[in-house]
Parts: sequence; structure tokens; C-alpha cells
Amino acid sequence: MIYGLLRPFFINTTKMVKDTLSIHLPSRLTSNVCPSPVRDYEAAVSTLNSLQTNTALLDSYKKQGRRNHSVQQLNLSETVKYLSRTNVTLEQLDTLSVIHVTGTKGKGSTCAFCESILRHHGFKTGFYSSPHLVSVRERIRINGKPLSEEQFTAYFWQVYRALYDAKENEHDMPPYFRFLTVMAFNVFLIEKVDVAIVEVGIGGEYDCTNVLRKVPVVGITSLGMDHMSLLGNSIEEIAWQKGGIFKPGATAFTVNQPSGVWDVLSKRANERECILEVVPPLEEYDWGIVDVMLPHSKRVQTLNASLALQLANAWMLRRKSEML
Repeated sequence: MIYGLLRPFFINTTKMVKDTLSIHLPSRLTSNVCPSPVRDYEAAVSTLNSLQTNTALLDSYKKQGRRNHSVQQLNLSETVKYLSRTNVTLEQLDTLSVIHVTGTKGKGSTCAFCESILRHHGFKTGFYSSPHLVSVRERIRINGKPLSEEQFTAYFWQVYRALYDAKENEHDMPPYFRFLTVMAFNVFLIEKVDVAIVEVGIGGEYDCTNVLRKVPVVGITSLGMDHMSLLGNSIEEIAWQKGGIFKPGATAFTVNQPSGVWDVLSKRANERECILEVVPPLEEYDWGIVDVMLPHSKRVQTLNASLALQLANAWMLRRKSEML
């Protein structure tokens, strides 16, 4: 019964996994060459804010060629380069078990629902999302909690010093979102999370989170017209971009989409040898004698909750089969 999956989500009876922090700074990171001599949290945030913003990056893409795929492809190769400078290889990234989610509406809430379900089943979770509401620390979470100021400071300077020491010229540093993506993957690997729920930044095919090569479970929320200057002028073009996160052997889920969107997603899933299913409406689940209600009962939230249920369930089934 599906209630067995959701019960820990609605009734918090499972013991929370205690946050741990185990950071080992490589010896090459001890050089004192960063522009800021202060290594506290405020200096970390200030230094992060000095990096190129997403808005500036998108403007540069437009100038280089509107929706130029070769230009967008650089986003992936640059992310791989910066990961390697922090001693993270793609092979190491392959060991990270990820639920990758994209879409136009409801990405964040779907990821939050999914993370909560898995955390309350006793799994150690990582959660990478954007944007943040109050503090940038909200973007990288362990067991549902944003990194503490101490954790954020330690991880930030670990990554920043590695990248700063290895840069080939004064402009050779990742922009804001790419830096945080590199940092998040470092955090999840060091923290040894059981599962990382990763929200795509923009699109999918060329988003820097799409350096992930082995993703067991993928989710696509409701699609609409967004970031058209980068993703395309039609819903079908945008769907093509979103379907770029499908991976061979993955199980993917989406909500009911317009026919044109479904055709594109289905074709992309077939090309990537990925199973794609449409989740049922939340009201069609068999809850037994339990009356399940969401705090936000708008239809989009019930769709997001259903998608999150299927994502979490698919991941746990895979986890169980791997443990046998």
C-alpha cells in the first residue's frame, strides 16, 4: 500500500540521521593566495557574490550566439574542468546516487517532497536547489538542513582555494551557479550521502548539473515557456532541452504534459534508452483508511507530491535490489 511509503513523511516517527562533517583538506590547499586574507563566513559569501552571476552569464551566451548549442556545451566541459581541479573525477561522481529533477513549474517543491520522504525513511540525503530565499546556505542541504555557517565556510574555502590555485588566467574562475554546483558535488561526496536530490538550474541538456553520467531516477515536472532566449521559442524545443537529463538505464517520471511535449520527451527517452512513465493523480492512490491532505492543496502541488512519491519509491526499489 502506498501509505507505507508516505507514512514517515506525514508522521515523523523515524529517528533523524545526525549531521556529520568530515572535511580533509588536501595539502595543496594550504597556500595563502586567495584575494581575501580573512576566511570567515562573511568573507566566503562576499567572495562568492563577486563571481559572475547567472544573469551576466546568460547575457554573454546571447551575445555569443542565441541558443548556440556549441556555446552552451561549454557549460558542461567547463564544469568538468572545475570539478577536476577540486580532485573530483567523473568516475567519482558516478558513485553518487542521484535523483535528478527538471521542469518549469514545481521543481523545488517536488525535490523537497522527495528529499523529505527519503530522509524520513532513514536515508542520509543531500539536496541541491536554487534559488535561495534568505541565505545561500539553503542551496546545499544535508539531511534537510542547510549547511551551517561553519560547514559552508569550510567547504567554500576548500573548493575556492583549489580553483584559485589552479586558474590559468584572472578570468579562469567558475560563475556563481557553476561554483555552487561544483561545491555541492564535493559536499555530497565527502559527506557520503545515500542519495542526492539535484534540481536542474536552467533547462537540462546543457545545465552544469548534467555532468552527472549515471543517474538511476529522473523527474520532469510540468513544462511551460521559460528562458526562451536560451531554451527555444516553442514548448517542443524547451521539452527537448529538459529531456536532456535522461540517462541510459534510468527510470524517469513526468506528470501529464501537452501532447507535443509528451511526444518529444518520449522520443528523447527512447533515444537515451530510458524508461519514461506518467505519474497518476494523487487522488488515485490507495491510502487505505488514512485521509492524506497536503498543506498546499492546489492541483500543481498534488501533481508534485505524486511525482515525488514515484521518484522516492523508484529510488528505494533500486536501492533494495542493489543490496540483495
